[in-house]
Amino acid sequence: MINIEETVNRLRETNDLDDEALLYLIQNDECNSILFKHADSVRREIYGDKVYIRGLIELTNYCKNNCLYCGIRRDNKSVGRYRLSKEQVLLCCEQGYELGFRTFVMQGGEDPYFSDDVLCDIISDIKNKYPDCAVTLSLGERSRESYKLLFKAGADRYLLRHETADKAHYEKLHPNDMSFDNRIKCLYDLKETGFQVGAGFMVGSPFQTYENIIADLRFLQKLKPHMVGIGPFISHCQTPFAGYKNGDTFVTLRLLSIIRLMLPNVLLPSTTALSTIHPDGRILGLKAGANVVMPNLSPKNFRSLYSLYDGKAAFGAESAQELEKLKEIVSKAGYSVCVDRGDVKK
Repeated sequence: MINIEETVNRLRETNDLDDEALLYLIQNDECNSILFKHADSVRREIYGDKVYIRGLIELTNYCKNNCLYCGIRRDNKSVGRYRLSKEQVLLCCEQGYELGFRTFVMQGGEDPYFSDDVLCDIISDIKNKYPDCAVTLSLGERSRESYKLLFKAGADRYLLRHETADKAHYEKLHPNDMSFDNRIKCLYDLKETGFQVGAGFMVGSPFQTYENIIADLRFLQKLKPHMVGIGPFISHCQTPFAGYKNGDTFVTLRLLSIIRLMLPNVLLPSTTALSTIHPDGRILGLKAGANVVMPNLSPKNFRSLYSLYDGKAAFGAESAQELEKLKEIVSKAGYSVCVDRGDVKK
């Protein structure tokens, strides 16, 4: 029988375990309290009680891709499509800056309208107006040349979830015109360009095995990203995976803790998906080792259209306009919201 305290201590001290021990920690609820305690302790050693906030701007829900799990996939004809104008993006930033945000995250589908020229113009304007702020992009796969132009324009960080580190599993989640090898190449292109890079995966996605999750952890150890975004899979009613079982809250939380112990300095969001699947998901994520939250700055009339999965939380404490409510919730949990850029500790 595995000794949980000794095993978690070993993970904390060495940032690694063998596959068998990792599987035990991932699968078993009796590991929760010890994992969460150690992960929270490590994040406090490095980041104190700070919770970094990022203002999320959902740029576009047009997407050229047809990922089987995604509500804004190309073939979903039921979703009302939108694109934010440059003026709308800058207004979001203006409102966010006044609220205290010092990182803006532009996220969207892979929309050909947002060419390098269009994006570089928006990025450079944001950086000129708010030179003390970081700009994070999450806009999918692009060429190495494109990444270089976006970085030169002033973008600081790029989030590109790898979704799964197993090629066969990747091909069960994506259409034939998407390439696992290209997704991985893009992550290394981003690192080589100079971005602070974020990767990540869904927990409980269709056909996922525990061995797939181990492969994800090994990939993260190899890539050494600055940020890791994981959240539970949540199905969308207008996709081929409608009705599939959602990911498990506590498996996700245990994985947050394991990632914190494997990659102690990483920036680790408590995601909107966690808040969607569990009423206390955001705080549970922080207590499991996360240290970033991303309230929604997008125009309110578009938030429901950026529907990656059913029931996405985008209002209340998930809304940037309710920052005081979020600060109160975070404070009660024993942490403090921090309004600086929140760069990774090296």
